[in-house]
Amino acid sequence: MATVTKKRKAALSKFDTTKIYTLQEAAQIVKQVSTTKFDATVDIAVRLGVDPKKSTEMVRGTVSLPHGTGRTVSVLVLADPAKCEEALAAGADMAGLDDYIEKIKGGWTSVDVIICTPAVMAKVGALGRVLGPRGLMPNPKTGTVTMDVAKATKEVKAGKIDFKVDKAGIIHAVIGKASFDADKLSENATELLQTLVKLKPSTAKGAYIKSISISSTMSPGVQVDTRTVSVG
Repeated sequence: MATVTKKRKAALSKFDTTKIYTLQEAAQIVKQVSTTKFDATVDIAVRLGVDPKKSTEMVRGTVSLPHGTGRTVSVLVLADPAKCEEALAAGADMAGLDDYIEKIKGGWTSVDVIICTPAVMAKVGALGRVLGPRGLMPNPKTGTVTMDVAKATKEVKAGKIDFKVDKAGIIHAVIGKASFDADKLSENATELLQTLVKLKPSTAKGAYIKSISISSTMSPGVQVDTRTVSVG
């Protein structure tokens, strides 16, 4: 049996782990129990009533969090020189094509988001083995394969995130930092939940949002009452 650290025991003593809370209450608790010396990331885990093995029930998409993620996101744009100039002017950290393609082939992946134009997708597609497992492959569904690389760059920098249900039927996403006030964390979470509701597959049966939990880096999860969340 795993031993519970003193810090975790202290965190668990600050709230009732058997209780489910409103989103606002849960956000406040997560802030209180976050004990890291750095500004911890706050995550949400949403268990959905879907079968991810069925292509008709694969839930994925993007959402622009009203208060951003609090993270500095590095963006690489792969495109022709004119589009690279647009991207750099919009705030992209890196832009180019063949040089970066070669670096990635060699295993380089020191970037958070990759955006490309449709014209270079044939070259980028060949990087699937490197980018796929790291969740870095550009995709039209997440807005990272686009002619408007400037707009895509600005959106990602402002807090646009993409999400995808995992094999267990759970969506994991970042909703901010422990330094955010509870209102901002709650509003970011609500924006994601409302987006998930809009994406509910027509074939999904029974309860769609089965459970919600939020936590910060290395902190215990706090259960959220799905009935208190305004996602209708």
